[in-house]
Amino acid sequence: MSLADTIRNTLVPIHREGYPFIAGFAVASILLGLLWEPLFWIGVVLTAWCTYFFRDPPRVTPVDDTLVIAPADGIVSSVGPALPPAELGIGNNEMTRISVFMNVFSCHINRAPVRGRISLIEHRPGRFLNADLDKASDENERNSLVIESPHGPVPVVQIAGLVARRIVCWAEAPGEIAVGERFGLIRFGSRVDVYLPAEARPRVAVGQTAVGGETVIAEFGSESPAPLVRVS
Repeated sequence: MSLADTIRNTLVPIHREGYPFIAGFAVASILLGLLWEPLFWIGVVLTAWCTYFFRDPPRVTPVDDTLVIAPADGIVSSVGPALPPAELGIGNNEMTRISVFMNVFSCHINRAPVRGRISLIEHRPGRFLNADLDKASDENERNSLVIESPHGPVPVVQIAGLVARRIVCWAEAPGEIAVGERFGLIRFGSRVDVYLPAEARPRVAVGQTAVGGETVIAEFGSESPAPLVRVS
C-alpha cells in the first residue's frame, strides 16, 4: 500500500452538513487573527474540533433482523422500561428504552437501529436540558421516527441537549430504511432513545460505549437476560 493510500484510508470523511460551520470557524479564525495573533491559533483549534465533530466514518453493520444496532456513538445512559412519546400514538404500554448520550466529541451521525418502513416522523418543540438527564426524554425538543420493523414498531427519538439547538433528519415518511442507514444528526451534544418491544433483550449496560451502526444493543428471540458487566 502506498503512502497516499495509507493517508486516504486514515482520513475520515466529513459530512456535508458540516461544511458551512467549518468554513465559518475558519473565516472567524482569520479575522480574529488580524486583531490578535493568539486568537488565530485558538480559532485553528476550534476549527479542527468542528471538523472532527462532523466526521462521518463508514461503519460495518450486522444485517440480521434479530439484532438491534446502536443508533449513535456515545455512552449508554439508560436501559429500562419507559413510555414512548405520546405524540407517536404507540399506546400507554411501557417499552424497553435504550438511550445513547453523545457529548461534543462524539460522532453525531444517527443511524437506523433496525430495518423497516418509516410510518411516522413527528417533531416536538421543548426545552434544552442536559440530554444526559432522564427527564430530557420528556421535556427536551425532540424528533421521533417510528420504524415498522419485522418485530413491530420501533420508535427512535432524536433529543436536543444543553448545547444542541438543531435536530436534522433526512428520512421521510412513508419510506423504507435499512439497518445502519444514516437518517440524521444533532448539533452539538445530544441523545438518541430507542424504544423496543418487551421481547427484545438488552445486550448493553449503562456506562458502556456504543458505536453507531456497529454495536449490538438488543436482540430479539433470545431468552438470555441482559449481560452482567464489570468495569476494569
